[in-house]
Parts: sequence; structure tokens; C-alpha cells
Amino acid sequence: MRYRRLGKTEVMVSEIGFGAEWLERMKPEECRAVIKTCEEQGINILDCWMSEPNVRSAIGMCIKDAREKWYIQGHIGSTWQDGQYVRTREVPKVKAAFEDLLARMGTDYIDFGMIHYVDSETEWEEIVKGPFMEYVHELKEKGVIKHIGLSSHNPKAAKKAVLSGEIEMLLFSVNPAFDLMPPTENIDDYFAEQYDASLAGMDPERAELYELCERQDVGITVMKGFAGGRLFDGKASPFGVALTPVQCIHYALTRPGVGSIMAGFSKPEHVLEAAGYENASEEEKDYASVLADAPKHAFSGKCMYCNHCRPCPAGIDIAMVNKFYDLAAMQDSVPASVKAHYMALEKNASDCIACGGCESRCPFGVKIVERMEKARELFG
Repeated sequence: MRYRRLGKTEVMVSEIGFGAEWLERMKPEECRAVIKTCEEQGINILDCWMSEPNVRSAIGMCIKDAREKWYIQGHIGSTWQDGQYVRTREVPKVKAAFEDLLARMGTDYIDFGMIHYVDSETEWEEIVKGPFMEYVHELKEKGVIKHIGLSSHNPKAAKKAVLSGEIEMLLFSVNPAFDLMPPTENIDDYFAEQYDASLAGMDPERAELYELCERQDVGITVMKGFAGGRLFDGKASPFGVALTPVQCIHYALTRPGVGSIMAGFSKPEHVLEAAGYENASEEEKDYASVLADAPKHAFSGKCMYCNHCRPCPAGIDIAMVNKFYDLAAMQDSVPASVKAHYMALEKNASDCIACGGCESRCPFGVKIVERMEKARELFG
């Protein structure tokens, strides 16, 4: 298992994480088998957004002798009322639900206290100015949560949170199907039966969010990485072709800012399949060729940092140069940190010999030589 630094939290998380939602449907012994397999595979981050009491207790039982091995994303605002899940900002109910999470998980702290499910810009503005955020700050000051995070599906709401400086990490829905879609406050829109045929390429708001998180050092953990399984079916996929789980995982992990993808497991075999990504070949990971050859919605002209352009005869890491160029080009002036990372590259755009070999290999038709020249001019 490989590990990545999750932004400014400085926590090293496994590339493959565990989105524990499926445990709600499982017996205790089945939960134990899945969590034990996760531990054996080196998975060290778990997301529990669920408020249902039994699943919280099951997780607590399974990790009680291994709490120190896990980083937990625990959600603030996910409550259980009258036998059902309710998302709320009412502090007394929020507080009772979070204390229940701690008790049932048998822990006195949560690593990432997630402000639960904010998909509206207006709601974020209300949260950040009100008693809900005061409670979150109180938890952080007392050490009950180690880091403040946020879960969202809407890039506009997420960008507001990132720019506020209030959050240290973000749980966000990342997959090539959702990345086509314009921002929405209704998550059901992302699962529409039919995609708008005019959609092509990554929505600019989502591309900007990923690059903003990279620049602000707000680490991303990924949810909905498989688009609810839709991407595994060529007939249901907006691209008209099927992707594999490994390709979806690689897509998510190659987005700027991403530290880990929270995959859902209902059997130990599912854990092994996801962890198999760590030993997958480049051919098995290759989502770029599939998307570029898809009959619909190819990401034409957009660098996807997929490294198909390699090898460069001048030794340039073209994907990284493009990534730093995209980060810098968003700003009125080049951020010093981005320039420092760019200049630290062993070879950069100034070493480009304009041979064009990279362009012949790029599945998305990116004008790489032109971008190298622009990067050279931008960074000096």
C-alpha cells in the first residue's frame, strides 16, 4: 500500500481508503472480516457518515483493539431521529449524535471532524457564521477532533469552504462522469438517467476546485469514485464505454489534491480487488485511452495528467509541468509556492526541444509544445 500526505493535515493516508456505508447491511461477523482484511492490506482511513446506531457500534467493535491503526472521518450533522437518518444543523441534535458516534466507536477523538454534506453556497455561509461552526471549533480546541473537514458534492460550495480557510481537508465526489456535470445543489442530478449530449470535457468549476485544493494544500478524499457503479456499464456510462474499478481509482488519484479514494466494500474479496490497484500495470490503470476513444464526451484538449505523453527525450515530467502551469495560470500572479515546486523539477518547460513526440502519444489531443512554451514564459 502506498501512502499520501493529506494536505495541510500532514496525515499520511493510504491511497485506498474505506467508505464504510455498506456495513449498514452486514452482520457483525461480516463487518469483522471486511475490516480485518482492510487492516491486512494497509488501509488506514475510514469514513463513517452513517448515523444508524448499529453500524457505528459494529465499527467500534471491530476496531477496538486497533484504534491507533485508523484515521476516522466522522461526520458532524448526520443524526438518527425517529429511526431514520436526518441531516441537520440544530446544535443540540448535532451534539448528541456526535457524542453517540464517539461512544459507539469506543474512542475519545475523531481524526477528521467532517462538516456533513454541504451542497449549497448559502448553507455554507450560514454554517460558518453560526452556532454549528462554534461547536466545530469547540471540538477542535478540546482535541475531540484533530482536523476540520467538509463533505460536499457541489464544487461551488466546496470552493467557498476552501477559500474560507476553515477546513483542512475535503471529502468530495470525484469520477469522470460527475466531472462532466455543472454545479448543482441536487445530488440526484449527477445520477440522471440521461446525460446532456452537449456535455464535453471537465466542467471548469470542478477543474478549478481540484487545482484550488492543490494550491491551498487542502487534501481531498474521494467519495462516489465509481459513480454508483454506472461507469462499469457501457450502456449506463455517459461515455458509452465501460471502465474498470482500477481505472476509476486511477482517475481519482490523478486529480490534483487527492490523497485517498474511499471505496465501498461488502466482502473481503472487494477489499482485495481495490487494494490490487497498488500492483496493477500501467495498462490496467489506463483510463485515458478508454475515455479518449469513447464515442461520447471525450475530454478533448484537456491535460488529464495521465502521463501517456511519456517518455520525453529531454527528461521532462510533462504532466507535472502541466499541473503546475494550470495551478499558476489560475492566479493573477504566480504563487511563490507553485513556482518553487516547478523550479525544483529536475527538468522543466525550458528544456523542451519541441520534438512533438509527446503530442503524438497524447490521447486527448493536448497541444503540449504550445503549453510548454506558455509555461516557460509564465515561470521565467
